[in-house]
Formats: sequence, C-alpha cells, structure tokens
Amino acid sequence: MPKKKYRFETERAIFLEYVQRQGLRKTGQRELIMETFLSTEEHLTIEDLHRLVQKRDRSIGHTTVYRTLKLLTAAGLAREVRFGDNKTNFEHYHDHEHHDHMICTNCGIVIEFFSKEIESLQDKMAEDFGFLPTHHSLRMWGLCSDCQKRTNEILTTPPGAQPRVRVKSVVGR
Repeated sequence: MPKKKYRFETERAIFLEYVQRQGLRKTGQRELIMETFLSTEEHLTIEDLHRLVQKRDRSIGHTTVYRTLKLLTAAGLAREVRFGDNKTNFEHYHDHEHHDHMICTNCGIVIEFFSKEIESLQDKMAEDFGFLPTHHSLRMWGLCSDCQKRTNEILTTPPGAQPRVRVKSVVGR
C-alpha cells in the first residue's frame, strides 16, 4: 500500500476514534472536511478549507468546518500555526517531521525548513537554563529571494514592531 494512502487511513482511524470518544457522531460532512484537509499539504485557514469543501458540498457551513478543524487539532492530526497576519493557519501534524517557517512579508509565501544546527542550539540553550521544552516554533520574517530581486529597497520593520504580513491564501476567491 502506498505510504500516502496508508497515512491517510491511519489518520482517518485516529480521527474517527477521537470523535467517538468525544461522544460525537461520524457524519459525512466531518468525513469530507477531514478528507479535504488531509488531501492538501498547504497551510490552510478555516476560510481556505471552507472554500475547498464548498467545491464538493455547498451545504457545509463555515461553523461545521471550524468545529471539525478544531476536532482534527484536538485529535493530534492538525496543528495551529500563526504567521503574524492575525489569522490562524492549520497544517498537518500527525506523522510529519518537525519544521520551522520563513515568511515573506511582501508576497506572503511561507517556506518550511529544518536545521539540525538550530535544533541542537535550542536544546543546548534549554539545558543551560534548566528549561524543559514541551514544544517550540521558530518563525522568521523577511523577503524571499524573488521579492528581493523585485525591489531595490529592503523593507525593514522598526525594532519592537510586528512585521506587516500578508500570507498568501492557498485557495483563490
């Protein structure tokens, strides 16, 4: 069985077991939302996922998508990520490698990366301070290589200010 199909079936089983433990019913709408979410590896807002789901079933409302995405998160299948644009994005969590994010403040692209050196340094700092980390997230804001080529001036954020971010939506309006 291909890995992607196996992972999908494993995630489906985890979700359905979680829903049952919460005393909730298995519904076709929840199944469709779960399937739609699991079928993309993009960072999705609730609105993005709602637009994707609406392409397959116009009767599914925003609230149902919101509640199902919260269930996916509580079940350990999704994770909330924030990129500084006042929106909550969700990404796959179960059976996915840890990674950090670089966010372009001009075009909104989000670049995922992993650095063994950064991870080691974070572990060393935690140890030096007697700190026991339970989880962490590293986000860097700046300009991607394409935006650097398109602009002559580097846009900087004043010290202490939050960068202005426009994360690119996955789903067209």
